[in-house]
Amino acid sequence: MIGWLPVAVAAQGILGSAAVFDKLLLKKRSIDAWSYTFWFGILGGFAVLLLPFGFQATSLQVILLGIIAGVFFIASTFFLFAVLDKIEASETLPLIGSLSPIFTLLFSWLFLNTRLGIFDILGFLFLVATGFLLFFVEKKDFSARVLFYILGSSMFLAASHVASKIVFGQTSFITGFFWIKVGGVLFALSVLLSRRLRKDILEKSEHTAASNRWLYFLNRGYASLGSLFISGAIFLSEPALVDATQNLRYVIIFVLAWFVLRERFRGKVLAGKIVAAVLITIGLGWLTLGEYARNLPAVIEDRPIAWGVTFSDKFSSQLGLDWRNNFDAILTELKPKKLRLIAYWDEIERERGIYDFSVLDWQLERVGRSDPRPDVVLVMGLKTPRWPECHIPEWALGLTVEEREAALRKHLGAVVKQYRKNDAIKMWQIENEPYLMFGKCQRRGADFLEQEVNLVRSLDPSRRILMTDGGEFGLWAVVAKYGDVFGTTMYRKAYPTLIGPLFGVIEYPITPNYFRLKEQITRSIIPNPKQPFLVIELQGEPWSPKHLNETPYERQLEIFSPKYFRETIEYAKATGFEEYYLWGAEWWYWVKTAQGHPEYWDIGKSVLK
Repeated sequence: MIGWLPVAVAAQGILGSAAVFDKLLLKKRSIDAWSYTFWFGILGGFAVLLLPFGFQATSLQVILLGIIAGVFFIASTFFLFAVLDKIEASETLPLIGSLSPIFTLLFSWLFLNTRLGIFDILGFLFLVATGFLLFFVEKKDFSARVLFYILGSSMFLAASHVASKIVFGQTSFITGFFWIKVGGVLFALSVLLSRRLRKDILEKSEHTAASNRWLYFLNRGYASLGSLFISGAIFLSEPALVDATQNLRYVIIFVLAWFVLRERFRGKVLAGKIVAAVLITIGLGWLTLGEYARNLPAVIEDRPIAWGVTFSDKFSSQLGLDWRNNFDAILTELKPKKLRLIAYWDEIERERGIYDFSVLDWQLERVGRSDPRPDVVLVMGLKTPRWPECHIPEWALGLTVEEREAALRKHLGAVVKQYRKNDAIKMWQIENEPYLMFGKCQRRGADFLEQEVNLVRSLDPSRRILMTDGGEFGLWAVVAKYGDVFGTTMYRKAYPTLIGPLFGVIEYPITPNYFRLKEQITRSIIPNPKQPFLVIELQGEPWSPKHLNETPYERQLEIFSPKYFRETIEYAKATGFEEYYLWGAEWWYWVKTAQGHPEYWDIGKSVLK
């Protein structure tokens, strides 16, 4: 089945070229809004020619809504023609091309519960920005009435597109399109009820028509094909995205005006139109990625999946728990097949050159007695899991960057030598999201990651090395090239550092296919494209502006409810990976033992079994 984007692009190409042909055919610039609106609406009657190709009976409610959508559409054209009679199209159409998608997105959010994905949002923003750019580079000198016309055209067009989408969702495309056009015809005929308007239309049609009337109406029919394609694109996709592509029309007009009409643009106008063309190309590129991601083959639902957890003795203690009891409960009750443990630099080497492995020794000894025994990933480095991300001993804070990196490599060597004979450890993870700008961290030395990887490989060439990066914003390929296995994080609700103070905890507009597409792109550019990819941190606890032990329990449940936890598990499965490490087992235990609610613990147990 053909996607909506090629249909929308074709539609804008038709409408843009039709606008240029209109300019060639019309005798003069001055137009009569009512006359143009009347004939534009009447031409919709040709939709009857489509009836043999799929018309079907539908409910009265759908018919009425279709008629309303058609009325809104012709009303938007009236306001458009009214404003074109006052100022040049280049001064107003781009503004409508930006305002209309914004109104469409708002109405879609209200009436269709539309939620765009990240690629769609980026494409939408670039395309809408194009219209504002074209508007601001043109000379602007219009009244409040003109602004009223612009807003009227934008809002009615948005309302028409959203109503059309509702209609298409309840009947066939041909049926919906027909009743929408009937609404336009009825609006046009209703204009004739006014004696004054009827007289004006009959008298002025001669003056507002083209010098060659037949060529003009043929061009209107050609433009109607573009309108048909727009409706087809709305039938296939989100109205706001289709609406956003209309700024492509004005770039097409610019190109044809340059080569066909021999119009010349200079200075900021020419520069603005060139930049607009670039922005539109980028915007369409993002939309194309979104379409590609949506059409990826379905994941294998019954594939074998290995589940694990991450454990942090630091975080467990911060929650007021006995971390040993917490760890023991994870092994005996949850029974994870995979387990990620952490070698905190500031715990192991509190004094320079003096290593205390007692905490990690206890954990690994307990793992050795566990039945079943989980496979262990051991994380080490300066940046390791849990806030403040970079866990550096106090004595290292005063060192220069070079001295600190050298001390860290010595620490890494000590960790590897301590545990390389422990067969429970299957992988070394070097650093945690090393290039992600997050946490309270110090400046790193040049090539620090490559040096750490080379050191660990030299000390233990038998084990694989796991590299990790942020799932939403990380540039996976930059990190994945150093390792044998790559792990991404996966957080749906977060408190972003930059916009969190304004919007609070937000849910990322990212679909599961975002991760699948990102994996495909990464594999295509890294040296070892066949290396395993897994989810090293799957959100299983609330992300709050403050530490969880400082956040009211009720607020924690609002951010991350048991229902949302289950939804997150299903979301993760849809990304298609085969290995996942849940994040938050310490918190589940705290909720169970300190708050008396075992729901999260039970959900985790059901997943890990």
